[in-house]
Amino acid sequence: MGKYNLTALRVRQTALQQKATGKISRLPKWVDAVTDIPPAQVVVRNQPPQHQLVRQRMRTLPGSSKSQVVFETQEKRTKPKKASRMFLPTEIKFEEDQLRKEFFRDHPWELARPRMLLETTGRDFQRYDWSRLQQPGKKLDGESVVQRQLWLLNNVPNMTKSMAYDIARSEFYRLRLQEDIERRVSAEEAEATGATFGPTRLEIGMELENKEYERWKEWAKVEAQIQGQRAAAFVGAPEISSLEETLEADEGANAKAP
Repeated sequence: MGKYNLTALRVRQTALQQKATGKISRLPKWVDAVTDIPPAQVVVRNQPPQHQLVRQRMRTLPGSSKSQVVFETQEKRTKPKKASRMFLPTEIKFEEDQLRKEFFRDHPWELARPRMLLETTGRDFQRYDWSRLQQPGKKLDGESVVQRQLWLLNNVPNMTKSMAYDIARSEFYRLRLQEDIERRVSAEEAEATGATFGPTRLEIGMELENKEYERWKEWAKVEAQIQGQRAAAFVGAPEISSLEETLEADEGANAKAP
């Protein structure tokens, strides 16, 4: 049938013909299932629908004093797709993705902090109340800021994205400062009771950097000598005897001059 290959649609018919001609001794077990649920006969593949991003907001509508939940739909952009990407799975969009992207763009070093990705039940998020930033059993990280910002957008009336971001960031900075103070106080208390700590990561890094710098200086000296020797061999240094003769000739010329 031209460019269409209908072999997959005729697997049951092929199996029955093979059984009738004696090519196979018994029918496969899937023949009855294919009889009850035959494969689709539509050979034209439709493009999957593109889902829109839906956002929940608390708005005070004109003429009303009370705030109510409003669902906003992002405007659909008609962007042509490449032929190779026409039938790829539909892209799932969440509002948290954009918030997460903006936060880690402003705080790239937060990605270097170790994070716990393992959950006990897979439903740990149900125990979190993002009306406050710090949650019991969850380490403070960038995801906390994202979820806190999303909660502010969804539950505080007339809250804008920038305002929610500033509120969540200020709470995050305050808690991080508190953690640093607690860490320093704990170290001072431990040292006061006789505990000894090794060099810090910064000190270890500086020591390694100094060693590498000294090694590089020795290597640079050797390379400079080798390059100087190569340049002298290529240009050619004057011999001592010829240099002395040149100097004597210059002295004689100067003595004859009036």
